[in-house]
Amino acid sequence: MDSERGTTEPVIVVGAGMAGLACAVHLHEAGVPVRVLEASDGVGGRVRTDVKDGFRLDRGYQVFISSYPEARRVLDIKALDLRAFSSGVIVRGHRASARVMLPWRHPMHAFSALMAGVGTLKDKAVLSAVTARDLAMPGKVLRDARERRTDEELRAWGMSPKMIDCLMRPFLAGVLLERELETSSRVFHLLWRSFARGTIGLPALGMGEIPRRLADRLPPGTITLGAQVVEVSDSWVRLADGTTISGSAVVVAADPQAAGRLLDEIEVPPMRSVTTFYHAAPRSPMGEPTQIVDATGIITDTLVVTDAAPEYSMDGRALVSTSVLGLDADEPVVRRRLAEIYGSTDGWEHVATYRIPAALPAMPPPYPLRKPVRLRDGLYVCGDHRDTGSLQGALVSGRRAADAVLADLPARTRSRRPAARA
Repeated sequence: MDSERGTTEPVIVVGAGMAGLACAVHLHEAGVPVRVLEASDGVGGRVRTDVKDGFRLDRGYQVFISSYPEARRVLDIKALDLRAFSSGVIVRGHRASARVMLPWRHPMHAFSALMAGVGTLKDKAVLSAVTARDLAMPGKVLRDARERRTDEELRAWGMSPKMIDCLMRPFLAGVLLERELETSSRVFHLLWRSFARGTIGLPALGMGEIPRRLADRLPPGTITLGAQVVEVSDSWVRLADGTTISGSAVVVAADPQAAGRLLDEIEVPPMRSVTTFYHAAPRSPMGEPTQIVDATGIITDTLVVTDAAPEYSMDGRALVSTSVLGLDADEPVVRRRLAEIYGSTDGWEHVATYRIPAALPAMPPPYPLRKPVRLRDGLYVCGDHRDTGSLQGALVSGRRAADAVLADLPARTRSRRPAARA
């Protein structure tokens, strides 16, 4: 069997998604040599941007939230040139629509939000109280709070079924990728806090800019693409072509299913799926960067991406992104609903469809917000399935795994034995 071995063995990171890149950057900046092995043809995992027919297409609807604490720690947010969405949504029912905006961000819409027909004045007072509490509380307090389903949490605060069904359920469906609101209330409050504190938007050149900039912080040659790992230990990995690569430690940063195939020690969570449709329109049917959420359940949300980020189009046409839960949605059905929302879709071009079967790990209670990243001496795991299912969770888990490696490495290096052979 072929093997590769350097005089100073690097830490091997399996996977160049957000968690793997974050882990590799932390290790490299701590002075530890690292090698990243990625099975696909690019970095980013689920966070990638394609260029097709003159448009930048993120692989599935994604957004960046500037207030994510770990993002602020590890990323140069200013360099991402963020294009912001409105801080609020338009809720679309079968016929009518209602605008709900954060009043301190959009004071001109404060009265319309107060009078929007999505709930009673008491409901809006409850939502204001939830938002104020989440804004004021330290993250640790929210993480340690009592846990239940999100729908149970909202009812416990006194929110009416109408408010839940007309606003919270359709809005959160696009965030949590589930309509039952069975996600842990602790996850909900942490996300709600981030929404209220930060700007929501997209990097001007696409979500793929985020992993690309992390990858650029690593030395040339650190990342090997097209390298599928089929077996791991605490001191080597084996590739699909039979090559064995030795390392001082191994971090598995693959997606949850791939990680589960490599590691018997972890439980693979159920995954949420979503389908995103991209359409090109001759001009914007909206004229403002505000997300529309669908209370009917046909779609989850739709947005004219180029109203926020004109750089997503290279010829001035408008790019419309629309997401639907699951994998079975048909473009003609989606287009009919879009015509009801925006008006005529004559002249629209269907650019692409992305069906993402494993977009987000399910997070029902009881949901541990910090799963172990150290499996045993020399073998570690990271990914959003070890923290919260979000960009924030992926970045945090990468740092936690790097910290665990750094804590173990001195003792491990002193007692280093020859690498095992497959």
